[in-house]
Amino acid sequence: MDGIYQHFRAEEYAFIDKILGITMQVENEYTPQLTDFLDPRQRYITETVIGGYDEINVQFFGGVAHAERRRALIYPDYYTPTEADFEIALFHIRYPVKFTTLTHQKILGTLMSLGMKRDIFGNILNNDNEWQLLVESSMKDYLTLQLEKIGKVNVMLEETDLTNAVYAPVVWEEVGLTVSSMRLDVIISNAHHISRQKAKQLVTAGLVKVNWKTVENPDFECEEEDVLSARGYGRVKVLSTGGRTKKDKIRMEIGYLK
Repeated sequence: MDGIYQHFRAEEYAFIDKILGITMQVENEYTPQLTDFLDPRQRYITETVIGGYDEINVQFFGGVAHAERRRALIYPDYYTPTEADFEIALFHIRYPVKFTTLTHQKILGTLMSLGMKRDIFGNILNNDNEWQLLVESSMKDYLTLQLEKIGKVNVMLEETDLTNAVYAPVVWEEVGLTVSSMRLDVIISNAHHISRQKAKQLVTAGLVKVNWKTVENPDFECEEEDVLSARGYGRVKVLSTGGRTKKDKIRMEIGYLK
């Protein structure tokens, strides 16, 4: 399996090691193992690792269809997974709707301030003024005890069945681009129609994330499946790359989050 590392970035090696460790545990003990919530890039790495094993499979589930963040169940091929295996709880966030508004950022900021890792939570779902939260079942008691306010707003968590989740799919609008290179600043510049200098400033100021992690290096090389978010400009995804133009520019498809 050593050859797998060459396909990924150095900063992803620790995650590869973690998945390899879980996979070897499944192989040795012949029982399923569950990960925390993974982002799409981590799922892609997980699928690649598991692909090297003949008798081990992986399934992903985030509590709702189209979830961006999902837990992985790594299991021997005799096993048939069920939704219950993923151990995900869904909460309605009850708050005084008439007097205040919640935002994704406020909810996530409050959760992180409780000392809980981002990996423990799935998607934060929203439909108009209704907000819901997906979380690992093992953390639900701690969360209901600790979360009494979001900002200055009094809240109460009410657990409900996964079938009551509000529908909030992630939809990407595809657009074709040609770029001179796969550098982060080049793609940010082309995707958002801003100058290369402006894109570089955003990156070096720590305002750009790749796969949910801040990257401050403008010449960071992007790859397919990467999700790039620049503060104030929204999120784009590198859907595919292929072929070059006569002027030797790279053809690519990117998705804008609708």
